[in-house]
Amino acid sequence: MIPLDAFDLVLFGGSGDLAMRKLLPALYYRHRDSANDPQRSRWRIIGVGREMQSRDAYLANVEAQARKFVAAGDFDEAAWSEFAACLDYVALDAREAGDYQRLASLLADAPAKVRVFYLATAPVLFASICESLGVAGLVTPDSRVVLEKPLGRDLASARRINEQVGAIFREDQIYRIDHYLGKETVQNLIALRFGNMLFEPLWSRACVRDVQITLAETVGVEGRGEFYDNTGALRDMVQNHLLQLLCIIAMEPPSSIDPDAMRDEKLKVLRSLRPMQAEDVALRTVRGQYRAGAIDGQPVPAYLEEPGIPAGSRTETFVALKAELNNWRWAGVPFYLRTGKRMQERLAEIVVNFRDVPHALFPSVTGERVPNRLVIRLQPDEGLELHLMAKVPGDEMQVRPVKLNLDFAETYGTRQWDAYERLLMDVIRGKLTLFMRRDELDAAWRWIEPILERWERDPTPPRTYTAGTWGPASSSALPGRDGLSWLQDS
Repeated sequence: MIPLDAFDLVLFGGSGDLAMRKLLPALYYRHRDSANDPQRSRWRIIGVGREMQSRDAYLANVEAQARKFVAAGDFDEAAWSEFAACLDYVALDAREAGDYQRLASLLADAPAKVRVFYLATAPVLFASICESLGVAGLVTPDSRVVLEKPLGRDLASARRINEQVGAIFREDQIYRIDHYLGKETVQNLIALRFGNMLFEPLWSRACVRDVQITLAETVGVEGRGEFYDNTGALRDMVQNHLLQLLCIIAMEPPSSIDPDAMRDEKLKVLRSLRPMQAEDVALRTVRGQYRAGAIDGQPVPAYLEEPGIPAGSRTETFVALKAELNNWRWAGVPFYLRTGKRMQERLAEIVVNFRDVPHALFPSVTGERVPNRLVIRLQPDEGLELHLMAKVPGDEMQVRPVKLNLDFAETYGTRQWDAYERLLMDVIRGKLTLFMRRDELDAAWRWIEPILERWERDPTPPRTYTAGTWGPASSSALPGRDGLSWLQDS
């Protein structure tokens, strides 16, 4: 474990869902597992919120929530007590510049420490928070700001936020976070591609038939109806998570793992995406909205029946689309992207389907041939599967599909870091590789905008799908037009 510098991490939205469910548990794990770090006693985590409450009341709330989100076997009373000693709380209104003097008084004793301002708030507050931090003199040369997604609603609003934040923080101080890039499997995908000779000769249109990326959730809007209805699946998942995963799959080998070398190659992928014309949106995208159904045998309401959702809402809870890249490596290879709420399984995976052999020598026991396939599982269980055709034992030369399975938990025998653990440590260490650069964000929004504009003009409501299924039937037609199918439909 590489030691960390002493730091102050200021968590705006410190009482919110993301802080309680992900960020504070991640920091507890890192604190617990850093017992030998000489700087651990100088870690400080300051929750910021509007509610006037004492430090003791805040700590009691944090502990109560942590017991829900930290595995029971990992919650150690002594370790928690040591971690709690690092926690503090400041009440302030993010829009009131004068309130920031309370935070300034708390931070005044350590101006030379690394300062991380994590904005786990609505994006509409990003600019005012950063401006107030600047006015209060809290932005030091060693300060960093973390911006949660979705960053804006469109290209214009994203640029406006970036300009306002960029007026206070340098670009190398801005960390636009996408937690999918912190997952162990995504890191292993980078290692698989660029640390082995085996796959690189196969990683192109010559050998790859199609790529599928699925991010499926079984949950609904989870009490965030007002936020979600103003966002939708395209902004919430496609513009960031899905496009970033596509970049990792499709990028050229970088010259190094330095931040800008990696991000330069991702930017080339985003710029090579075939633009969506109006007619393309109709043929190459599907938007859906879940109706009442069942998840794990329990009835769940329709999206329009969820709290906070206005009657007749046309916000999409499901998106499927076909993307293509206009470059030499990937021309003609379809990339199918899919995400949705209230789907059949909680699943995040990347499927790389290779082309079949040009001439089949051996009969298949199942009567069909299954082309080689690489499945990269991001959740719920992280790992890799390589699907091959192998001979069936016996005296006849027959083959059938088999798979080689690399389960990370089983192989390494240690608890896998949560994505936020890795990304928070990268922010504190000043490592930008896994964070989006401003020009990446611009390129992603430029590609997404024609889809948003066409959907907003289209009076047709989203296609409905029953909760607990894989989405609207029309989503199967997306690869079906190319004679292909989603892995779950095959």
